[in-house]
Amino acid sequence: MVTPLVPLQGLADPGTLSLLLVLAGLGLTLAEALAPGAHFIVVGVALLLAGLIGLLFPPAASPLIAAGLVLAFGAAALWVYREFDFYGGKGSGQTSDSDSLKGKTGRVTERVTETGGQIKLDSGGFNPYYSARSVHGEIEEGDEVIVVDPGGGNVVTVESITGIDTDEIDRELARGRREEQREAETETERA
Repeated sequence: MVTPLVPLQGLADPGTLSLLLVLAGLGLTLAEALAPGAHFIVVGVALLLAGLIGLLFPPAASPLIAAGLVLAFGAAALWVYREFDFYGGKGSGQTSDSDSLKGKTGRVTERVTETGGQIKLDSGGFNPYYSARSVHGEIEEGDEVIVVDPGGGNVVTVESITGIDTDEIDRELARGRREEQREAETETERA
């Protein structure tokens, strides 16, 4: 009697399936470490834990039980991820995009001109360094800047915080401070 050749017959071995789950889980967890953003961590943890259970308890390494473990551990990992919000403030629930950079402040690390330069944002995330262009003129190294146009990639348009014009509210507040100072001076002269 001839035994039929089954493609991928070695994968039917419970130990092999568990080992593949562990390797896939480790791979996805490593990918998450290299490119954070919670794209791979939930699935990676689910595969890793299901594979480890299969290796430690061989009867649990059958494909159906492994699938159930992956789903259970995936649901648990998703709950933990959402509950503890590892990647941002409570309620943010997603990674930042370039639009969220508008209004962020930082310091110039390489002189910024209208054609180039580099800044480091105060809350720039995993890599806070960005190529930058100034709105007008040059901004010297060490000056504080604010992002006025995040662009769409790694190049942001910035303006020196000292170079930002005051608006009507700022002028009114300054006028009020000057009047208070004059009143205080006239009261000290009377006394």
